[in-house]
Amino acid sequence: MMKKSPTLLTLIFLLTSCSLNASPPNSEPVAVTERFIPASETASPTLAPPTETSTPLPTQTSTPIPIVDELKATVTADKLVCRYGPGANYLYLFSFNKGTPITIIGQAKGNHWVLVENGQQDCWVNSQFVEASGDMKQLRSVYPDGYKIPVSPYYGPTTVLKSTREGDKVIVSWIEIIVSPGKYENEYMFPYIVEVWYCKDGQIVFDTLGSRLAFISFMDEVGCDEPSRGRVYIQEKHGYAGPAEIPWPER
Repeated sequence: MMKKSPTLLTLIFLLTSCSLNASPPNSEPVAVTERFIPASETASPTLAPPTETSTPLPTQTSTPIPIVDELKATVTADKLVCRYGPGANYLYLFSFNKGTPITIIGQAKGNHWVLVENGQQDCWVNSQFVEASGDMKQLRSVYPDGYKIPVSPYYGPTTVLKSTREGDKVIVSWIEIIVSPGKYENEYMFPYIVEVWYCKDGQIVFDTLGSRLAFISFMDEVGCDEPSRGRVYIQEKHGYAGPAEIPWPER
């Protein structure tokens, strides 16, 4: 009896089984993707431009005028009066003879009077009548700060009543204080001393004015960087009472 050949159905079944076994069960095809790499991740980093540093120029500063504490000097006038304050109207202390060696230890800012070292009581002379070992403009300024004129034990200060201006002219008045004749140094002494720092030719000038009446007038120009000012003292032979500050009049 002849064997029957496999049926077409059997062949199809076998072919299908071989095809299914080519891939493992439950496996999914692997998707292959290409990763895009940005240029910023691969390119060499861009270097920052070099920083330009400028060399600073040296600061230009004005050379300060050197200050000296004292100068040796010699009196050139036949008789040089040394006074309690930096001006010709202050009280007399004594006088130097010509050729006397002195030591000057300060100046009054704004005028040409210098302070002489003299033991317990220093005094002031006019620098135009001394010959110094150096420039007297380099001396330390000690007036009005740094030196106190003697205080009167007998009188109190006055009070400025009014200060007015007529152009460059300043007029000041104050309460009258009667200084008794026994308190005068001599017949030429002024009972009132007015210290003024006024403007002249663009600079502040210091001057001491004497008065026998309870008022005075003087000139004060425009054009100074510093403000003008002034004050009034009562003067008697033992010292000074005050000062009474002058309220400076506006223009």
